[in-house]
Amino acid sequence: MYDEQSILAVKGAATHERSPATTAFAQVRDTTLSLARPLSAEDCQVQSMPDASPTKWHRAHTSWFFETFVLATHLPDYQPFNPRFALIFNSYYQGAGPQFPRHLRGTLGRPTCAEIAAYRRHVDDAVMRLFEQHLDRAPDAAALIEVGLEHERQHQELLLTDIKHALAQNPLQPAYRELSFAPEGETSPLRWRSFSGGVYRIGHSDPNDGFAFDNESPRHSVFLEPFALADRPITNREFLTFIDDGGYDDPRWWLSLGWDTAQREQWRAPLYWHPHPEGWRTFTLAGPRPLHLDEPVCHLSFFEADAYARWTGARLPTEAEWEVACADLPLDGNFLETQAFHPHPARQTPSNALRQTFGDVWEWTASPYTPYPGFEPWSATLGEYNGKFMCNQFVLRGGSCLTSGDHIRSTYRNFFAPQARWQCTGLRLAR
Repeated sequence: MYDEQSILAVKGAATHERSPATTAFAQVRDTTLSLARPLSAEDCQVQSMPDASPTKWHRAHTSWFFETFVLATHLPDYQPFNPRFALIFNSYYQGAGPQFPRHLRGTLGRPTCAEIAAYRRHVDDAVMRLFEQHLDRAPDAAALIEVGLEHERQHQELLLTDIKHALAQNPLQPAYRELSFAPEGETSPLRWRSFSGGVYRIGHSDPNDGFAFDNESPRHSVFLEPFALADRPITNREFLTFIDDGGYDDPRWWLSLGWDTAQREQWRAPLYWHPHPEGWRTFTLAGPRPLHLDEPVCHLSFFEADAYARWTGARLPTEAEWEVACADLPLDGNFLETQAFHPHPARQTPSNALRQTFGDVWEWTASPYTPYPGFEPWSATLGEYNGKFMCNQFVLRGGSCLTSGDHIRSTYRNFFAPQARWQCTGLRLAR
């Protein structure tokens, strides 16, 4: 897109070998740079729907976050790159000032991509100066930088899902980049793993256990009836049987709002699926390709996931069931770092152990996104990060093929509106 060197290259790797925190900052910032590199300046300008944002906006907004919440309060000599940027790159923080309308972000031809690159360098240099001024003596600043890095990891995933949606609208069906897909292989039949009922503890337990967002706390008790979870997510092959059985035409399986939404939007299949004389095709970040039947079904709304579960005679798990079942499982899977950028088929196993709980596709739960008992949002303006969205959303768990593996954990609570389909969202059955 343009020649922008990594922070490590500019600052010198030797400096960062002495500081794990500085290295982590540089690596996250450089990942954003590398994800944008395959795109042209014209690509970075596109906003294909109000829920998505242009690539260059993501790159600038994540810099605004560090500028607003870290540098403005903890670096005494900091001078903003351009004070007017605060208006256009503030997402939704009312306490930080006014915001440019979200649905019009794609109309902002200026600042240019080159100016945003300069903005990022300006912010990076300032954060490096803060590191050099004994950040260990300013724990508040260190904690805010950590929030900023986790925030940027979220926007790295959004950058990819948003550009995928934009490229999919183009009749040329262009690819973001070439990808190597996992070979097609038949997935084993669905098996069930049972769990005892009783009182369980869920939620993030202690700040000393590592970073967590405020919405993951406090740890608290829940009572669960005995339940079972499917050992893997539902596949494209399985979801096709729902389509072939007229699932999109039968209101018996749908919540009322879901049925109304599906009819209004004329949903006939998951997002990016297209019928073809030789079989279904789907749009990927590598462009269109035949639908691989044993990959996890992806780009489903909550409404579609719930309807499929009802059609099978099962249901979606609650987020408490999901967390109890997955709390002690290893955090390995198909994440952003694998560079697959697409879900993989489940690996074969001889048992009913849970598979693909982390990575590949976010899994819808039946739980509305609401506060845990005793929830306390972060202080000051950062309190707007999560708490004010606890209405009309549903919780997803587990991460996706576009989520950083360093970002996810068993207590992580993602959330989207029930009609959202442009994220890498799928489902696992419960009963």
